Amino acid sequence: MSTQSSIQVGVANGLVRIRVEGKGSFQNSASLKDFAKEMLARGHREFVVDLGACPLMDSTFMGTLAGIALKLKGCGEMGSIHIVNLNERNQGLLCNLGLDQLLRVECTDFSGTDSLLPSSFLPAAVSDKLDQAQTMLEAHEAVVTANPENEAKFKDVLEFLRSDIAARQ
Repeated sequence: MSTQSSIQVGVANGLVRIRVEGKGSFQNSASLKDFAKEMLARGHREFVVDLGACPLMDSTFMGTLAGIALKLKGCGEMGSIHIVNLNERNQGLLCNLGLDQLLRVECTDFSGTDSLLPSSFLPAAVSDKLDQAQTMLEAHEAVVTANPENEAKFKDVLEFLRSDIAARQ
């Protein structure tokens, strides 16, 4: 069994399709964040994230999804991020953090965009530790922004990441 994960992406008719295969983690969050930022800059406002092949997510990955949703909300235009085909575990993780109030979580089988096959893979993890720590901090701050009750859950993580970033600069 491979522990490798990948993120496939594609765009068709204004819809950004993202398919996560393997674990959604801090290791692939920076690439996802950069891709979403570029798509937003190009004017795309509809995202579908397919988690059908994603067995679990860590808090950085969930925070990256929340960050994308917050940026969409901040654009002042209609837009949304749909999380589809997720398993019970991932649904529970999103709900536990209150992110189901920000993201459009659709637990049923969603095949409406099957014809929009992803056209490329996002690059592998970033090796720069400072960039990785900054991505992790932004993701955890997004989780707290999305649901202030999460501040108590991630207080130590946020403090550690801020200290780590300050030490690396």
